[in-house]
Amino acid sequence: MKSTTETTIAKGQAQTTRIGVFLLRVNGTTPPGVDYAMLAEYAAKLPGVKTVRTIAVSAAMEPEKLATDIRKAKLNTIVLAAEHPGFYKPAFARALALAGGDGGQVRLASFAERGDGGGAGRAREVLTSAVRGTPNAPAVAPSPSAFNTATLVIGGGVAGIQAALEIAESGHKVYLVERTGTIGGRMAMFDKTFPTLDCAACILTPKMVAVSQNPNIELLVLSEVQEVSGNIGQFTVKVLKHATRVDAAACVACGDCARYCPVTTASEFDMGIATRKGIFIPFPQAVPNTYMIDPAYCNWVQSDGKKCGACAKKCSKGAIHLDAKDETVEFAVGNIIVATGYDALDAHRVERYGYGTYPNVLNSLEFERLTNASGPTGGKIVMKSKKLNKKTKQEEWVFAPDGEKPKAVAIIHCVGSRDKNYNSYCSRVCCMYSLKFAHLVREKLPEAKCYEYYIDMRAFGKGYEEFHERIREEGVYLVRGRTATVAERDGQLYIHGEDTLDEHLITLPVDMVLLSVGLQPSQGTAELAEKLCIPRDDDGWFRELNYNSEPNSTMRQGIYVAGVCQGPKDIPDTVAQASAAAAHALRSIVGATAHATAAQQKTVEIAGTPARP
Repeated sequence: MKSTTETTIAKGQAQTTRIGVFLLRVNGTTPPGVDYAMLAEYAAKLPGVKTVRTIAVSAAMEPEKLATDIRKAKLNTIVLAAEHPGFYKPAFARALALAGGDGGQVRLASFAERGDGGGAGRAREVLTSAVRGTPNAPAVAPSPSAFNTATLVIGGGVAGIQAALEIAESGHKVYLVERTGTIGGRMAMFDKTFPTLDCAACILTPKMVAVSQNPNIELLVLSEVQEVSGNIGQFTVKVLKHATRVDAAACVACGDCARYCPVTTASEFDMGIATRKGIFIPFPQAVPNTYMIDPAYCNWVQSDGKKCGACAKKCSKGAIHLDAKDETVEFAVGNIIVATGYDALDAHRVERYGYGTYPNVLNSLEFERLTNASGPTGGKIVMKSKKLNKKTKQEEWVFAPDGEKPKAVAIIHCVGSRDKNYNSYCSRVCCMYSLKFAHLVREKLPEAKCYEYYIDMRAFGKGYEEFHERIREEGVYLVRGRTATVAERDGQLYIHGEDTLDEHLITLPVDMVLLSVGLQPSQGTAELAEKLCIPRDDDGWFRELNYNSEPNSTMRQGIYVAGVCQGPKDIPDTVAQASAAAAHALRSIVGATAHATAAQQKTVEIAGTPARP
């Protein structure tokens, strides 16, 4: 009996298999780690392969032209090889049918299959399986007895926290690596969450405390992943731990050190609208709740130990070690979850809105901190005013609790999103957090006018459309159309734009402008993707294995993505995806443990079987 590589049955007649392998270049690129020239040479030697071609493909494939080539080569079986070749299968199936063949004889060789991260060997395996018409098994996992049950979670935002807690509460070890000095991520900066207007801190801080108190979670802050090697079940990870120069076990967060520190700089957590000292704690509820020293703003570090050191002298607990050094730690894990979150688009790039030029043009995260009770004004919405800096003797624009309240506030949607000049994709959350801002303005400044300048209102989630209608009823003016510019004349800001519903150009005077900036991959995403050997999509987000059926998995088996690092999403979707990623990791752990137990039991049974006479 002949195999499928030797014959196919068409129209009731035996026919020699003539296979055409098409290596697809999508957007002019090839999958990472795959050499198409070497792969073409390899494919040409496989049984049944009559032609191998590397072609550029697009969404608008023309089956008629493909059919001509297929007919000339007398092909009756097609193999499409790419990272995600399924998108192009209908065009080739139609072309094969037009050429007189069976449209069902189109096979897929997907280099995004589960595996060891790709590479030449894995690509050949996938292609060989497609040519032979046999199922392609994933890369061989380590033996159950060698499977490490610990998990590495990269990123300490709400996604990383959720995934870490799910795994740790199941009794397994978690290494939670965060590059800043505290977990909590962007959500820790928020005042309220949409559409329920719940307190963000009330939701997040209990989870942060749970992380700090769980004995199965080892928290590494001010840390960065340097190297990852191995495969699922047997990853080896190297992490660089930057020195905090403060002993977390001895520090009681009394604040004496910061009171005597002579250096003041902008607070990153407050997006620069408030200040901090050279030795600081990111925010009062930070986890770990200990002080740390920023070497870039420490007189002792910058002078090589020749100046200052006041903090160490004033610390009654002896917790400050100014000469502490960075260190590299190495550990083994079986799974890795990537939850590195996002960065907000730099509003300076959109010059027409005057961000950085006009003091009362703010980005969304700055407004989040302004309206937060722990912010510089205690949650009061005020405009920046000039204050004398006693140290520099210069006037500076600052937010002060006694500042003037704005009488009109404009909120501009889609800043840097849905725009080919910046990011062409929709950032999904901007419409809803803009509506939240409008509610906060109307709540705290009931006499102020509030304008929402939007392109399309995308209220996609549960309760979101109802929230949109609620904001309308609160007296917010909704203006549909793109905003052209923000200008200032005689100290007054003016919004120039269009109203596409009333079909006219508009110019409105306002006191404050809020820019709803879009989301983009966090800094360092490209470098981390290279270290992990997992791909990114065209917009720079980590690419999932399959958007519909495997949104958590990546091309590299044992590495999963969770939250906004995979693409823009809201908090509920982020938490759900983090739990799903944890479930993937736990499934592999439980499976390995079950196999090991079964093997051990079988060994015992065999050893206990009486010998035959």
